[in-house]
Amino acid sequence: MNVTRDTLFDGELIIYQELDGYRFAIDAVLLAGLTKVFEGERILDLGCGCGIVGLILIKRNPAVSIAGIEIQSSLVEMVKQNIKANKAHDSMEVFHCDMKDISEVLEPASFDLVVSNPPYRKLQSGRINPNPQKAVARHEIRATIFDVFNAARFVLKPKGRLALIYTADRLDDMILEAARCSFRMKELRVIYSYPGGSAKLVHALFRKDSGQELKIHPPFYVYVQENSKEYSPEMKSLYKL
Repeated sequence: MNVTRDTLFDGELIIYQELDGYRFAIDAVLLAGLTKVFEGERILDLGCGCGIVGLILIKRNPAVSIAGIEIQSSLVEMVKQNIKANKAHDSMEVFHCDMKDISEVLEPASFDLVVSNPPYRKLQSGRINPNPQKAVARHEIRATIFDVFNAARFVLKPKGRLALIYTADRLDDMILEAARCSFRMKELRVIYSYPGGSAKLVHALFRKDSGQELKIHPPFYVYVQENSKEYSPEMKSLYKL
């Protein structure tokens, strides 16, 4: 297994990940950067991959504690390596578990916030990546958006929050599945590659057993313009502590 050593925040955060397996992408940086957390909160990352989201949250908010759920054993080992590399043993732990069996490892109503980058694609849509790590991360092979809401409902305290990055073209699916699990969307930010382009992703915040009230934030642009490799000022800010 070939592993790379990557860094964020001018080397302050170290991330080991497989060269040919699942590797974190910009959606992880967006989720960690756009989700507001509060001091002392207990946070769960559903489908935590290599642990990047939780480690960013700890780096920015040392007073929070993070737990990760990951179904792929090879990624669980990578999370453990990243916890060790960043000396985060006191703040972060990981469980090798299918989120559909979350009650076997975690207590009900025990978290303030759940974060997740769920698989975006239905099984019948698009080419399935031949690499198993990438395939499970991108397609609903082992978990669906409903499974994310259902697991979050179990672990969240009353009025607890769930933050997601999800593909814009399945926003309707996300809202429908949220309602099935008694979640209401409270905040929405639409993410565009560049001004004038089509929406690609959304950052959505839901609250468990909450009333109707939705705040729609201004659009977020990743790049300054079409065909540019320069990040927007907002995107650049997410790569800083």
